[in-house]
Amino acid sequence: FLEVIPLGAIVLAATTFLDWWMYGSRVIVPLNFLKFNLFSSGGDYYGTHVFHWYFTQGFPSMIWTFLPLSVFGVIKSREWRLSGLIAWVLGVYSILGHKEFRFVLPVLPLALMFSGYFLAAMSQFKGKNLHGKRHFSRLQLSVILLIITNVPMALYMSLFHQRGTEDVMFYLSKEAHNGRVKGVLFLMPCHSTPYYSTLHSSLPMRFLDCTPSDNKGTLDESDRFLMNPLDFVGEVFGNLSSFSHIVLFESEERHVIQLLLHDSFQEVRRFFHSHFKIDRDLQSSVVVYSRRDVL
Repeated sequence: FLEVIPLGAIVLAATTFLDWWMYGSRVIVPLNFLKFNLFSSGGDYYGTHVFHWYFTQGFPSMIWTFLPLSVFGVIKSREWRLSGLIAWVLGVYSILGHKEFRFVLPVLPLALMFSGYFLAAMSQFKGKNLHGKRHFSRLQLSVILLIITNVPMALYMSLFHQRGTEDVMFYLSKEAHNGRVKGVLFLMPCHSTPYYSTLHSSLPMRFLDCTPSDNKGTLDESDRFLMNPLDFVGEVFGNLSSFSHIVLFESEERHVIQLLLHDSFQEVRRFFHSHFKIDRDLQSSVVVYSRRDVL
């Protein structure tokens, strides 16, 4: 504890100075984080979960079949400080109404470390080989189970699941490099794509805003679009001629396709995105429409 305080003070002072320098005013980001997420529950704007979600659903789904090995590793190692740190982080973040997997990702390696410790301990166990018959050890069975339950899922999640929003940006990047993109409108929930980090071109782009409002109950652009796509596009954007490309999910395409065709847009590419839905309607593919005069 005595080591943490000086280090924490140095880091806080350094980051506060950098924030003050970059923002041009005195800003303490950790304090603003506490004000917004804890004291004013600003994060609840993006959705909430029950208080025990990290313990009963969130973290177990992250660690998956390593969970029992981690529990046994904690018990066998008796490293209560490290295991207590995991519980502390999960407990503190459970206070917040808005919960996400990424918030507790830093403690995942610690939990996996306990899994590795228990696997190493199992390797020291010498089971009896009855009647000279060859059989799998507990360690071998555990490793086989981990491979079967994790490797296929890792490959699917990394190579196929929800890849459309990345593929579409690679496509737009190539089109922009060839001078065929003048402006892009993303009619999809905010922050759905990597955006400029993949485009690498200084082009005007617009996505639906989801900035929290001070007035509770006020819908952001993402929510308004999902509630009534056609009316929203006509009300907010009117004439779509300022955009050369429009990107949207297939689930919303059917609501605005007539408007797009009327404004001289046509489908140019369709990218696979997902086999099943997560928290919204099935977003099976990402569709790109382009104005005919830029093809």
